[in-house]
Amino acid sequence: MRKLTYIICSLLFIGSQQLTAQTPKGSVLIQNATVLTVSQGTLEDSDVLVEDGIIKKVGKDLSASNNVETIDASGKFLMPGIIDAHSHLALDVVNEATAPITAEVAIADVINPFDVGIYRALAGGTTIAHGLHGSANAIGGQSITMKYRYGTRNPEDIIMKEAPRTIKFALGENPTRVHGRGKNIQPRTRMGVEAVIRNGFNEALQYKKKWKTYNQSKEQKNSKATHPEYNLRLQTLADILDGEIIIHCHSYRADEIYMLINVCRDFGVDKLVFTHVNEGFKVAPELAKYTMGASVFSDWWAYKFEVYYSTAYNAAILTENGVITSINSDSDELIRHLYHEAAKTQRYGGLSDEQALALITINPAKQLGIDEYVGSIEEGKQGDLVIFDHHPLSVYAVPQMTFVDGIKYFDINEDKDDQRLKVSPTEMVEPVYLQVEEESCMHGVELFTEGTTFHHSH
Repeated sequence: MRKLTYIICSLLFIGSQQLTAQTPKGSVLIQNATVLTVSQGTLEDSDVLVEDGIIKKVGKDLSASNNVETIDASGKFLMPGIIDAHSHLALDVVNEATAPITAEVAIADVINPFDVGIYRALAGGTTIAHGLHGSANAIGGQSITMKYRYGTRNPEDIIMKEAPRTIKFALGENPTRVHGRGKNIQPRTRMGVEAVIRNGFNEALQYKKKWKTYNQSKEQKNSKATHPEYNLRLQTLADILDGEIIIHCHSYRADEIYMLINVCRDFGVDKLVFTHVNEGFKVAPELAKYTMGASVFSDWWAYKFEVYYSTAYNAAILTENGVITSINSDSDELIRHLYHEAAKTQRYGGLSDEQALALITINPAKQLGIDEYVGSIEEGKQGDLVIFDHHPLSVYAVPQMTFVDGIKYFDINEDKDDQRLKVSPTEMVEPVYLQVEEESCMHGVELFTEGTTFHHSH
């Protein structure tokens, strides 16, 4: 019995040590590369030294101690790790579609570190992605910024602890289809979406007022103030109003984008990023003035009625109008070649190399509130780096190595073919789909949308 107790205690101790262990950091010296810093131009035949996960030095003829791996990148290109501001990769669940507002749920609770898609994203140079709640709700769940440290079995290791809190909002057909036509509750129309958001914010103001009154009253002598009931949904909305959470809003039409800008202005909310933003070019000055930017597709549109109109020049128009613009994937496949998506802006808009690369590095970092740590190659920033065989904006470019915090997580020449961490003993191969599935933002809402397709009659 004592022996069994000892074994159980030992296993519990080992488990707790794994959960509390610090995320590993690495050291590496990359020499003789063409360094695309994004923020400080291009450095030819230069070196980058990463120590304990942090970029220590950038320059020429750098050296490191004998125990630090040295990589000769002669003839190759080194850029910051690619950042995807809109992804649903490595999530077990995307939508909590049971109510128009579900701000109390958190994507951090459903991270799947075993998803081999993480490795495939790393193979495409993507080191950070914003794991978003879906777009079934006018106000959805809290999202999470993830660092793709593939190989861990602890979801906590995937979370980027320095990143501020974010939350998903959605406009248009998705929330109206799920709740209005699916359940016959508000919102059924676009004006209903606005009403849901305004009502939610107003309820949060009343919630804040109750707590303020209570906190003031309880300090008084002989106070009989009653403790208000804690409500995680309203507390999250209150945190948005207090500027503690960045909104990332699913959007397509210019009128709706402008609507939410005005709603947020009415409530004093300025931490707002629009995602998809297919008609963003129509309201570019407003986006530049009142928001933290727009995260767009390079050339996706016309896949449903509300997004029948856009242009491949969208990202370039937004950029030239001063909007902090990024290009996202919203796809477990597209996340593997966001550098190609960024390059399209040179064909459609004539953006410079620096502007195009910013769309997948420093700009999404700004939208996620993490540009202090990542998004460019600068001394003091985290060692998230990608080595390419050609310039990353070239159609011939292929990532060769990818580093997160100075640790190599992808090597095209040395990695084994099968990188799965968790293999089903009954499944011979992964499923292959021969048709496009429902848009990523709407995974898991079939119960509420069956038979609710809207047919436009006039």
